[in-house]
Amino acid sequence: MSASPLSHLRVVELGSGDTLGYCGKLFADFGAEVFKIEPPGGDPGRRIPPLANAGAGRHESLSFAWLNTNKHSITADPETPAGAARILALLATADLLLDARHPGAIMASPVSHTLLRANDPGLAITAISPFGEHGPYRNYLATEAVCRSLAGLVKLVGAVEGPPVLPRDGQVGVIGGLTAFIPSLAGLYGHGHGARRFAVNDLAAMLQISEFDTGLALEIGFTRPRPGLNRFGRGYPSGAFATRHGWLGVTVVTPAQWIAFCTMLDMPDLGADPKYAAMIHRFMHADELKAIITPALLKKTAREWFEMGIDLRIPLAIVPDMEELLAQEVHRSRGAFAPVTIGSASFEGPVLPQHLTRARPKPNGAAPLAGEHDGRALPAHARLATRAATPQDALPLSGLRIIDLTMGWAGPTATRQMADLGADVIKVESCQYPDWFRGTDTRPPYHEERTYEKMYWFQMNNRNKRGITLDLTTERGLDLLKRLLRDADAVIDNYAADVMPRLGLGVEQLLAINPRLVAVTMPAFGMTGPWSGVRAYGSTLEQASGLPSVTGDPDDPPTMLHAALGDPVGGLNAAAALLLGFMHQRNTGEGQHIDLSQVECMLPLLAPSILEQSATGATGPRLGNRHPRYVPHGCFPTLGNDQWVTLAVRCDDEWRALCGAMRRPDLAADHELATADGRRAHEDRIDAAIRRWLADVRPDIAMVTLQNAGVPAGIAKLPQDLAADPHLWSVGHWQPSDRPLMGPHLLPSVAYREGDTRLPYPIVRLAPTLGQHNHEVLHDLLGLTDDEIAALERDEVIGTVATPPKPKTKKTGGKTG
Repeated sequence: MSASPLSHLRVVELGSGDTLGYCGKLFADFGAEVFKIEPPGGDPGRRIPPLANAGAGRHESLSFAWLNTNKHSITADPETPAGAARILALLATADLLLDARHPGAIMASPVSHTLLRANDPGLAITAISPFGEHGPYRNYLATEAVCRSLAGLVKLVGAVEGPPVLPRDGQVGVIGGLTAFIPSLAGLYGHGHGARRFAVNDLAAMLQISEFDTGLALEIGFTRPRPGLNRFGRGYPSGAFATRHGWLGVTVVTPAQWIAFCTMLDMPDLGADPKYAAMIHRFMHADELKAIITPALLKKTAREWFEMGIDLRIPLAIVPDMEELLAQEVHRSRGAFAPVTIGSASFEGPVLPQHLTRARPKPNGAAPLAGEHDGRALPAHARLATRAATPQDALPLSGLRIIDLTMGWAGPTATRQMADLGADVIKVESCQYPDWFRGTDTRPPYHEERTYEKMYWFQMNNRNKRGITLDLTTERGLDLLKRLLRDADAVIDNYAADVMPRLGLGVEQLLAINPRLVAVTMPAFGMTGPWSGVRAYGSTLEQASGLPSVTGDPDDPPTMLHAALGDPVGGLNAAAALLLGFMHQRNTGEGQHIDLSQVECMLPLLAPSILEQSATGATGPRLGNRHPRYVPHGCFPTLGNDQWVTLAVRCDDEWRALCGAMRRPDLAADHELATADGRRAHEDRIDAAIRRWLADVRPDIAMVTLQNAGVPAGIAKLPQDLAADPHLWSVGHWQPSDRPLMGPHLLPSVAYREGDTRLPYPIVRLAPTLGQHNHEVLHDLLGLTDDEIAALERDEVIGTVATPPKPKTKKTGGKTG
C-alpha cells in the first residue's frame, strides 16, 4: 500500500456545516493535513444530536465526529485581531482554504478573499454556501429541505394527494461536499497553472441530482405528476415490496427483465400477456399488477428473491434497516464501516467509498475535541502554487486523457466532471450498442429518424467530450481500443463486474497494456464477492443502501426518493476517485485499479442513521416531514393546484418571525409555543395554522414573504419549473445550445464558478453525435491513414449511424459500449 495520495497537502477549514465538513473529510481521510478553525466554545455542529458521551463532561455530536475524522482543531475568531492574525499565519503555509462563512461575512472580514488573493496569490480558495454569491437567492436562509425543494427534488415524492415527502437531513452536505471537492482537488492537481478560487453552492450541487427529471421534462414538455409512494419512473413494478421476511427493492424496466421477473414468480403467463409487455403499459396498470405481485412475493424472503434475481439478471435489492445494513457481509468484507472516536466515545460509521487499491482512505479514525491542537507548533510545509491562475491559463486537468467506456448516467457523470475541468475525454460507443441514454426504444424511428441523436439526457451528460465508435466484438475494434489505452491516463467503465473481463479487458489486462492507467470500475457491489454480478439501476442502489428504510412516515413502507439517486451520487464519487487516482499517479508514477461499489457510495448519505444505530443500538423513528430539531417543519399546500412551499423554524426568533408573517400575534404571545419543546407538543395545531394562512397565498409570494421575514422557506418546484427559475438564469445555469439533429435546447452548467464571476465555464463542445470524432481520434492520435479509416467504416468496425445489433458471438458473449 502506497502513501496517501493527498499527504503533501495542507488544507484549512473556516466556517461550519456539513458540506464543509464532508469536503474536508475527503481531504483528511486521504492524508491531507486539515486544520479546522473553530470559534470559542467550538463549532455549533458539535451540539447537533444525537450526542455521544466523550468523557470529562463532554457530549459530542455523532455526525460532527464522523465528518471531522483526522483533522486538527484550532480555536480562532476571524473577527478579532488576534484570531485573524492566527488564521492568516496558518493560511500562509496552506495550499487550500475551504471557507463556508456567509458570502457577506467574508467580504466584510479581516480574512476576506479579496485581501487573501491580493496578499497571498498562491493560496487556493473554495467558497461554500447554500445558494452562491450571486443571484436572487444568494442571501436566502437555507435548510436541507428548503434546498432540496428549490432543486426540484421534493415535489415528485409522496402520495398523489400529497404532501410531498421531505427526507432526513445528512444528504445535501455529502453531495455538496463531493461537488466542492472535485474542482478544489482538480485545481490543486493543476497547480502549475496557478492557484484558483472556486465558489460552490448546495443548490447547484443538488441540481445534478434532479437533472434526469429536468431532462425528461424538457424532452416531453411537462413533468409527470407525482405518481404515489414507490411508483418510481415510468415503469412498474418499482419500489419496495414486503416479503416473507424483509423488504425487496424492485426496478423492472426492459421487456426481458419483466419476463424474467414473472418467471421468478412462477407466473409465465403474466410475462407473456401483451397487456403488460411495454413499460408504460405496466405503469398504467400498476394497481392491478400490485394486487397480483404483492401476495406472490410473500412466499419467499427478500434474500431468497434477491439471490434468484442475481441469476436471472433482474435489478433487485434487499432493502435493509440500519441494523441489517451494518451486519451485511458484502460491506464488512470490503471494510465499508470503521470506528470513529472522539474523546472516550467510539462508534462505527461509513468509510469513504473511493476504494483505491494502492491507497485506501483512512478507516475513519479520531475526531478532535474543540481546540485540541491550540498552541502546538506548526510543522513546516512547502506550498504547491506560487501564483494565482489567470484567464490565460489552461483548465486544471488539461493534458489528461480519459477513455470513457461508460453508459447511462453514473459513469458519464464522472467523466463529464473531468471534461468540464479540461481533461480530454474520449467516449467509446459502438454503432450496434450506443449509450443507452441515447434511448432504449429501438422501434423503427430510432434508426430511421435517428432519435438517438435527440435525447436530452445524453446531451446533458456528455458535453465537452469527444466521441468515437468501435465494435469491440471484432479483433480490429479491440486492438484500436488497446492502442488508445497505451497513451491514456485513465479508463472507466460502469458495466456489471463480468462484462469487461469477457471482452479480454479485465483490470489485470488493462494495467498490463499501460501500468500507469487509473482504471475505475463501478458495479453495484464492487468487483468481487457473491453479489458482484448484481444488475442495478440508480433506484436499485438507493434500495440496497437502506435509505428508503429511514425515509417517510412511520406507517409507510420504505420510501424511495424518486430521483434515481444512486446514479449521480455514484458519478460524483467516481469523479472524486479519478482525481485521487491522478494525484497518486503523479506522486508515484503508478497506475491502479479503483474498485468502486456504487452502493457504498450511497452509505455516507445515511451516515447519521448508521452512526446512531452503532452508538445507541437503535435508529430513531421515521418522522415524516417533521424534524428532530426544527419546529414547525414541513411542506405545506398553498394557493393553486398541487402547489407547495417548504418551511423550517430553527429557533425561537424564527418562530416569532413566522408568526409575524402569518399575522398571528396570538401565537407569538402564547407561552406554550415559545420554545421548540413547547411547539413540538402542539405541532398539529401549528401546522393547521400554517395551512390556513397559506391557503390563499401563492407559493412564490409565500417564499419571498418568509425569507424577507427571516424564516427559511422554498417553493417545492417541479423539474420543469427549473428551466424558468430566475435565480438559475441569473447565474448562467442554463446555456442555450444548438446541436445537429437536436436543434436549439438548454443545457445545465457546472455547479461551481471560478474566481468571483457570476457565470460558469462555457460549454466548449456539445455532446458528440455517434462516431463524430472517429477520423480526428484515429488519424491524429493513432496515425491511421484515410484509407485505413475508410476500410474500418466499410467493415462496420466504426461508423456514424446506429445499426441493429449483430448476433452475439461465442467468443465475447456480451454487449459492448
